Parts: sequence; C-alpha cells; structure tokens
Amino acid sequence: MDVHAHPNLHPQLTPDDFVVDATEQNFEHVAIKESHKRLVLVDISADWCGPCNVLMPILDKLSKAYAGEFLLAKVDADENMRIAGRYKVRGFPTVIAFVNGEEVDRFHSAQREPFVEEFIEKHLF
Repeated sequence: MDVHAHPNLHPQLTPDDFVVDATEQNFEHVAIKESHKRLVLVDISADWCGPCNVLMPILDKLSKAYAGEFLLAKVDADENMRIAGRYKVRGFPTVIAFVNGEEVDRFHSAQREPFVEEFIEKHLF
C-alpha cells in the first residue's frame, strides 16, 4: 500500500499531540511505534458503555495536564474489534500502557482520577 496515497494511515505525531484516534489501519504506527518515544495509553472503549463515558473525561483531562508526556490513543471497540481481540480485552473500558512497543500494564473499568494519575506516573519515562 502506498502510504502517500493514504496519509491518514500514518499521521505525523508530534510531542504536541496528546490524543489520537487509533484504528486497525494506524494502530501499529500510533500505539506501537510511538511507544518507543513516550508512554502510550490505549483506551479501548465504546460509545454505549457507561463506565467508558465516566473514564473518558478523566483521561482527556490528564492528557492535557501532562501536555504530551504520554499519548492517549482512543480505540472505538465497535469499529476496531480486531484490536480488542488481539489484546484479549474482556470488558470496556480497558486501558493498556505501552512502552517500547510492548504492553507493560493495563486496567479495566472506570477508575477515579488519583488511580489513573498513579497508573500514568508509574509508566512515564
């Protein structure tokens, strides 16, 4: 596939990018490759999921507060089931931390802001 014909498949990420939509087409680039530069949190969730709607504002707030120290990669589970399957997601939301191309940790369900902040701090590099 010609990357130049589909520039959205591999967006040029900068440290100023805090949040990106991750899809089956760009996951390798925005989650795996980017995690060699900084922590990537992959949030696998769905619009219809109540706990997802509780967690998302917390993740959004922290992504702005950390100003690019980590990248929040949002995965819509309904549209990207292969990603959820690949990482054996059993419920939504599931947040997976990637460092150097590897999953290093995860948590499930809605969590309070102090828990999420501690989770981020534990994995920043």
